[in-house]
Amino acid sequence: MWLANQTLGGNFFLLGIFSQSSHPGLLCSLIFGIFLMAVAGNIILILLIHMEPCLHTPMYFFINQLSLMDLMYISVTVPKMLVDQLAKVRAISVLGCGTQMFFYLLLGGAEYCLLGAMAYDRYVAICHPLRYSVLMNHRVCTLLASGCWLVGSVDGLMLTPITMTLPFCRSREIRHFFCEVPALLKLSCSNTSLYEIFMYFCCVIMLLIPVTIISGSYYFIILTIHRMKSTEGRKKAFATCSSHIMVVVIFYGAGIYNYMLPSSYHTPEKDMIVSFFYTILTPVLNPIIYSLRNRDVTGALRKMLRAGQVVSTQRI
Repeated sequence: MWLANQTLGGNFFLLGIFSQSSHPGLLCSLIFGIFLMAVAGNIILILLIHMEPCLHTPMYFFINQLSLMDLMYISVTVPKMLVDQLAKVRAISVLGCGTQMFFYLLLGGAEYCLLGAMAYDRYVAICHPLRYSVLMNHRVCTLLASGCWLVGSVDGLMLTPITMTLPFCRSREIRHFFCEVPALLKLSCSNTSLYEIFMYFCCVIMLLIPVTIISGSYYFIILTIHRMKSTEGRKKAFATCSSHIMVVVIFYGAGIYNYMLPSSYHTPEKDMIVSFFYTILTPVLNPIIYSLRNRDVTGALRKMLRAGQVVSTQRI
């Protein structure tokens, strides 16, 4: 598809965030530490959910999918960025740029939808607890998760070829740390206004459906919580939903800024800061939010650590 582009003979050059820093070595070490924390946190959470029977519920099924997406999400951008900084190389091939863009769009779109599915799961759990096991059985959960991955794939397959087949006759220096659609549009010498409108409406649809589901779910959740007579029941319901709300605010806020605000609100520096936050920091925050605020997960972690200590003691 995009290999037919006239830029095939050359590369793009990612200027990245290190060129903006007065201490690139320190920043590189910090990002590497964040990357390791994100990878370790999400892998531990995935392993806990798979190994601990008490976590084999729909809520943790979706958290498992979220951790998998975050693990892939940060792996799409950060390793390339760190290797380039260490090797003092900034070039990225057209194929590499398109591949990075595709997976970034796929995972971003899938995560938007997954957060909507997680809100619906909480709605059923709190508003229809007696029918929860029927309404959210394994087949339904699998279909919802598969639908999220499918929507993300459609998003990537639709926007990536169009972006990469634009004529790039200006500078090929991308003022970003990865190949993001808005950053590449600035390099095109063609009129991209129609494509920007098309992309805007795609983003509206991608965000509107999950936001509608999330808003509707929490409207009924709040009504149900308000009717609860048990203080303990209210606290448990709020604790269950607060983690999800925090993730939604972080992820959707950054997505709205990047893809829906007019270009007058954007500068390369602001775009990099926002992208850094939800591309690199969010995958670190998600496992922390869903583990430290969750008794089931912390209990399963303690159980796994005790089991590990017993095994190591027996070997000694």
